[in-house]
Amino acid sequence: MQNTINDSDDASPQLEGGMRNGLTSYGDAAFSLFLRKAFIKGAGYTDTALDRPIVGIVNTASAYNPCHGNVPALIDAVSRGVMLGGGLPMPFPTISVHESFAYPTSMYLRNLMSMDTEEMIRAQPMDAVVLIGGCDKTVPAQLMGAASANVPAIQLVTGSMLTGSHRGERVGACTDCRRFWGRYRADEIDADEIASVNDKLVASVGTCSVMGTASTMALVSEALGIMLPGGATPPAATADRIRIAEETGATAVRLATSRLTPREILTADAFENAMRVLMAIGGSTNAIIHLTAIAGRVGIAVDLTELDRMGRETPVLVDLKPSGRFYMEDLHKAGGFAALLRELAPLLHLQALTVTGRTLGEELDRAPPPFAQDVVRPSGNPIHPQGGIAVLRGNLASNHAIIKQSAADPALMEHEGRAVVFENVDDLVARIDSDDLDVEPNDILVLKQIGPVGAPGMPEAGYLPIPRKLARRGVKDMLRISDGRMSGTAAGTIVLHVSPEAAAGGTLALVRSGDRIRLSVRNRELSLLVPEQELAQRAHAKCSTHPGTARGYRKLFLQSVTQAEHGVDFDFLRAEEITATVPRPR
Repeated sequence: MQNTINDSDDASPQLEGGMRNGLTSYGDAAFSLFLRKAFIKGAGYTDTALDRPIVGIVNTASAYNPCHGNVPALIDAVSRGVMLGGGLPMPFPTISVHESFAYPTSMYLRNLMSMDTEEMIRAQPMDAVVLIGGCDKTVPAQLMGAASANVPAIQLVTGSMLTGSHRGERVGACTDCRRFWGRYRADEIDADEIASVNDKLVASVGTCSVMGTASTMALVSEALGIMLPGGATPPAATADRIRIAEETGATAVRLATSRLTPREILTADAFENAMRVLMAIGGSTNAIIHLTAIAGRVGIAVDLTELDRMGRETPVLVDLKPSGRFYMEDLHKAGGFAALLRELAPLLHLQALTVTGRTLGEELDRAPPPFAQDVVRPSGNPIHPQGGIAVLRGNLASNHAIIKQSAADPALMEHEGRAVVFENVDDLVARIDSDDLDVEPNDILVLKQIGPVGAPGMPEAGYLPIPRKLARRGVKDMLRISDGRMSGTAAGTIVLHVSPEAAAGGTLALVRSGDRIRLSVRNRELSLLVPEQELAQRAHAKCSTHPGTARGYRKLFLQSVTQAEHGVDFDFLRAEEITATVPRPR
């Protein structure tokens, strides 16, 4: 067996790669390498194995994260691909975050996960890294961390869950979760049926089967070029998902050799492609925040005015819930991401580089031929004539607010009504189902203090429930406004991300029940119809509601978190210099 600790291979700081990467500081580089190898050999590794390119594999498996239930199988497949490609696979753990199991919200922990990912990539020797994520905030966190570390990286998602069946009706998480719960609140179904459907909504491990945030970020990652072509859509419990994992491992070895880094892939062209895809899939509103945060790590700012312009010229083409009818497994069977790219090609930067070393256009040319299907619409027959998301402004949202217009009620897109205000989530919980609540179907529900600072963590409480007294009368939708977020699986006429948030001194903090509010999606307007002088008097009289800073991570979060238009990232993690702004004017 060859011994690599010798005079010609003295682990000097100039020699990098493999076990030499990021040597622990003992003041003697050769000893640092000697000690490192001694310990790793205790696990049975040989010098031959240790001389190979090292591919780190991020392990986010957790008993608390059913979206990542197939991660052990994916690690095995990635490892196989790495070894077939001539590399050495090294799985290592990081934080795992699940939307339904994270208090107070998974968004609160996204930045912590990004820091964990970045620092473990930096701290441990690896020539490339495979990022295995899936549930809503995990993929953004990993891409944020990898962009900052700038070690060759490739994203692998866990894949969507399979759909189930309830009394002959096809169901899947989590648009159907909300639909059935709404029916239960309205007394349309009883306790036995809601318990029965609860067993059927999630038919396997994997991420939500509709166009929620997880599915959106999977497709957006493929559009960014940081994932293998065809990697976004295979469901978690399929052979296709395992095969793409093996291929991801082999590609990671090629990345280790070529040294193609995330910042060479995550360019302005790549982000514009991702934003175009976001609009065309009727994707989650959360993706705007996540893309802004990822872009901010590489010195790219997002112009929401231009994003809205892009949305006006990009139709929604993917017929998935909540904007359409189908599920992710249907999109996969319809040809996956390539089917959408063919329709969007005239609007994309096809010269953008991908992790394969080829361009997006070259990958599209290599894709299997198209075939008849009805999940991805032709551009001449869209689901919605404009992109799924519109950007709003006005005195109620001087920085911005957004609405997922593809999942909203057209009758409420131009609406003026009376505000029914909830000061915070506790107030909402206490009063929303009261028979004494003064509310009518044409009123506007307003929820404060659920922004990045106010909650903290900007939870998905923006999907306010329809007051029970109205739900029982058959009301299915109302205009709802907040400084928080909502799940990408949700539908309704819901204005989100109001900025500045209430806790940061935004006008939202001054809204009172009985005030008139006007929404005009056509004019991109969100206005509080209260005289400026009255608002000034209210602001003068209002006490600060900024939460206490306590200790630990909560203190760091409240001191450092940015507003929605900056990605809700920590200010000290963003690039020091902005070198580009996207989308660029056409």
